[in-house]
Amino acid sequence: MPDLYPWIKALHVIAVISWMAGMLYLPRLFVYHAGLSATDAKQSELFKTMEYRLLRFIMTPAMIVTWLSGLTIAFWSGYYQTGWLQGKFALVLVLSGVHGWLARLRKNFARDANRHDGRFFRIVNEVPTLLMILIVILVVVKPEFR
Repeated sequence: MPDLYPWIKALHVIAVISWMAGMLYLPRLFVYHAGLSATDAKQSELFKTMEYRLLRFIMTPAMIVTWLSGLTIAFWSGYYQTGWLQGKFALVLVLSGVHGWLARLRKNFARDANRHDGRFFRIVNEVPTLLMILIVILVVVKPEFR
């Protein structure tokens, strides 16, 4: 199994990049979608398709692979016992919750039931960014918590 470790780690990094790309792009799509007028039905349908495909075929599979590969790395490396990884785990749980919330917002758009404006989604777009920054700091710096 240890021979697989660098491959699992590479897979984890690829999955994280893919997941984060979607987590940053989906709220941006919502900004543009929310800005459409009632007469832009054709464009709205295009956004609905883009949002669905991004979530279904990129973001959710990438999140699953991130979790599976990350848990594998945590146990193989023994890092699961460290404070920094436990902090990272908590932040990734929050990020996963944001993922679920974005999925619910997408369903609202799909039903033409969105209640938020573009400004709201611009602010929402910053949440995954802040979480990503904190997670990267924990992974790179590996601070010890006592």
